[in-house]
Amino acid sequence: MSGGHIPFSHKGRSPINAAPSKGSIWIMLQQMFNRVPSKWKFSFLIISLMLLISLIEFSIPQLTQYTIDEVIPKKKYDSLIWIGAGILGAALLLALLNYLNSYVVSKVGQKAILDIRNSMYDHIQRLDMKFFDKNRTGDLMSRLTNDVNLLQQLISSSMLQVVTDTVTFLAVAVYMLFINWQLTAVLLVTFPFMFYITRVFGKRIRLSFRSVQSSAGDVSNQLQDSISGMRLIQSFTNEEFESARFAERNHENMVANIKSVRLRSMFSPIIDLMNNIGLVAVIVFGAWQVMEGKFTIGLIVAFLAYLRLLQSPVRNFSRVISIVQQSAAAFERITEILDTKPEIIDKAAATELPSIKEKIDFQLVDFAYDQGVPVLCNLNLTMKAGQVTALVGSSGAGKSTITSLLIRFYDPQQGRITMDGHDIRDVTLKSLRSQMGIVSQDIILFNGTIRENIVYGMLDAYDEKIIESAKAAHAHDFIRSLPDGYDSQIGERGVKLSGGQKQRIAIARALLKNPRIIILDEATAALDTESEHLIQEALSRLMINRTSIVIAHRLSTIQKADQIIVLEKGNVQEKGTHEQLLRSNGRYKQLHDLQFPQLKAKT
Repeated sequence: MSGGHIPFSHKGRSPINAAPSKGSIWIMLQQMFNRVPSKWKFSFLIISLMLLISLIEFSIPQLTQYTIDEVIPKKKYDSLIWIGAGILGAALLLALLNYLNSYVVSKVGQKAILDIRNSMYDHIQRLDMKFFDKNRTGDLMSRLTNDVNLLQQLISSSMLQVVTDTVTFLAVAVYMLFINWQLTAVLLVTFPFMFYITRVFGKRIRLSFRSVQSSAGDVSNQLQDSISGMRLIQSFTNEEFESARFAERNHENMVANIKSVRLRSMFSPIIDLMNNIGLVAVIVFGAWQVMEGKFTIGLIVAFLAYLRLLQSPVRNFSRVISIVQQSAAAFERITEILDTKPEIIDKAAATELPSIKEKIDFQLVDFAYDQGVPVLCNLNLTMKAGQVTALVGSSGAGKSTITSLLIRFYDPQQGRITMDGHDIRDVTLKSLRSQMGIVSQDIILFNGTIRENIVYGMLDAYDEKIIESAKAAHAHDFIRSLPDGYDSQIGERGVKLSGGQKQRIAIARALLKNPRIIILDEATAALDTESEHLIQEALSRLMINRTSIVIAHRLSTIQKADQIIVLEKGNVQEKGTHEQLLRSNGRYKQLHDLQFPQLKAKT
């Protein structure tokens, strides 16, 4: 660490951070439309509603023109009642149709959002561990929640407006050209400028929102890290340091938001200015034509009403575009996840893996998490079925990596791993992983009841099986002593339980699965001496006729293993039983003497 730098990166961004793609808005609308259930029936209904709405909106200026040019000059008093009733009826019908239009679009849109969120969550669960190694939890949560919510905002309030306004604009423009092309041509002079401004600002607004959402992901990352590590923060009295880190991320988000607000604040007034220029042109040119006797006053009034209908979509679009562009940026971040392809997948011709009966082989396996930094090098290793194989060695020697490769969280760059001669890349992931139960030092429990956490090992297990597994893990007695027994809430990550209790729940969960292969990664590290003794007894019985892989730093827990593999620098340095390795006076003997110096003194 160089002079005075804090030991964390303040500027790190998630690797998923691509530039917006051209035409993403239309791709977004198209893909969301494809997710709409019964989309063609829905389209027919919406188009019918929009046509009716447009027809009614067209009729009201016609009634206004008729009143001014016919009813008032000719004093048709009787017609006033019918015209008033017609305008009121049209307004009521228009309100009803707008309600139906908005409700139908919002309801169908919510179903599309439901499908997107479910698809995204399902896809994330199927991605490789490499993906989660490279992307931070907070950013992924931000994409799954905030970005999807932005799409929900688009559908709920803006998508209907964009579609309806586009149809209204085209219909009104065609009709205005039909009734008076000269006046319409004067008005439309400003529209090319508005379209150009919209295009320029739209691109900049989308880029600015992209920055906003990226910085929001950084804020989420900081929150996730801080809240999950609050015990560490407070124990080191680093509250001020963490507050400063959060304030910096929060400030970056504020700066990005201010830039976005500045662009939106500039855009709307420019569009309003263009609209007012068009209004001035219509009034001046129309008034001149009236004074020349070429237009009637009713035509000008009706034309101004049509002008409002024509300018309203443009004005609305200037307001909606920020939501649309924000949604486009969110959609790009979502599709980056959905377009990420998992590398660890079943082959087309993958077969079911039979229950292991003979052995597990690592044959000339090379693996590196990062290119150029090897973890395993030409590893040859055999584990016999039904036996206990212990993996020991220095930190970083590759012990946990071996189990991660075995369960296919990763695939080796070279070599192969077989079970009874079956390459594990040629069998289905489900048949491979269903044979394994894992209990690690990093205990993962879900916020819920003890029963829910144990039954996670076999979702359809009966109470008898759950209790049997808990007893085998020596967890039943302490569970029964709790006020709600197996229905006791354990809190987030089991915060209401002790370390030993959490570990025994995790062991019970793995035992309920009744796996053919048990992987214990420092499984007893969090237990006190008494609990460790009880668990060791239970595991000794349960390892019979199972293939067990034990990763341990505490050599006292593996002395009865059938085979101890000593790993150094990604390869096997020595192997044998506890007694054989002690007699060989190699690396295992060194590790043993470091942990048991009193025994070394006696020898």
